[in-house]
Amino acid sequence: MALGNEPPYKVMIVDDSAVIRGIIKKTLDDDPSIEVVTTAHNGEAAIKSLSKYDIELVVLDIEMPVMDGLTALPKLLEEDKTLEIIMFSTLTVKGAEVSIKALQMGAADYIAKPTSTRDITCSKEYSNELITKIKALGAARRRKHGPKKKAFTAQMKAPVARTTSLFQKKDGGFTLRTHDVLRPDVIAIGSSTGGPQALGKFFTNLRGANITQPIFITQHMPETFTKILAGHISNFYGKEAKEGEDGEVVKNGGVYVAPGGHHMIVEKRGAEKVIKIIDTPPENFCRPSVEPMLRSILDVYGKKILTVIFTGMGADGAKASEKVVEAGGSVVAQDEATSVVWGMPGAVSMKNICSAVLPLDDIAGYVKKIANK
Repeated sequence: MALGNEPPYKVMIVDDSAVIRGIIKKTLDDDPSIEVVTTAHNGEAAIKSLSKYDIELVVLDIEMPVMDGLTALPKLLEEDKTLEIIMFSTLTVKGAEVSIKALQMGAADYIAKPTSTRDITCSKEYSNELITKIKALGAARRRKHGPKKKAFTAQMKAPVARTTSLFQKKDGGFTLRTHDVLRPDVIAIGSSTGGPQALGKFFTNLRGANITQPIFITQHMPETFTKILAGHISNFYGKEAKEGEDGEVVKNGGVYVAPGGHHMIVEKRGAEKVIKIIDTPPENFCRPSVEPMLRSILDVYGKKILTVIFTGMGADGAKASEKVVEAGGSVVAQDEATSVVWGMPGAVSMKNICSAVLPLDDIAGYVKKIANK
């Protein structure tokens, strides 16, 4: 979050409803580390605002007259590649489809579109979620690009060189584990903010590989979204990925996504391994959470586990990953330079439990190598 002498995060709100714009603005302006510098009533007006204001983050509605959010998204990023964009999304099948498409086009995250002003004014949870996402994305953006200043607009529009190794960080780094990484019996994946984009790239790069191990995925997403995400993964991978179903027998090479709003775990049933969908309380404020998935996989499969932690806010999965490593399994994390938010992968990296910390493009190659040892 913006602290000390650091300026507040500069936000633009884009929505065709003046009432929604006003309420969101007041909600954000109540936090001293966030400043709403302008608002816009459609995508065309938002694009024009980029040359007038220092804008670091955009909250972008999808359905608007003149120019909708999906049309405006690539145009905004073309004007300023350093922008972090959060989409307003309806929690419907159509909204989920459009939101995941927006993430693949470059949006950093999404938040549920309020169905009424009451959702915003009366829901502390809603305002906290939006503020938390803005702060996390704003902090990640500044670590890569620094605070936005109009004097540097021309430079900011150019591609920004980024380090590919955390060992170049002046404020310290991490230590990799030097050990023989076992060929796994199972692959477990955790991801959150930026995860759909990372999963798309990962499974595209994994396409055609002979991966016989089952793959379990927990991506922080609401109901409806995870089913559509599984469909997109199927398209990227060229093999079926699906939401895990309660009582489903795990198959070699199967890809199972934790359904939104529920935890996905694995249990033994005789000689078979079976998926269980449970509604125990959220962990790390998340349901689904990576923690119960990893704990159950460790109980069922033992030490031959390869865990992959992609981009995401918070530290979900870090405690269970430590248990995986203590048992003899391995963890690989996405590096900071290619993460939208280096929270989850940073948490496991800084525990010094990772066998590798890699750019996104290199993770599939690493997994193929280890899975086929």
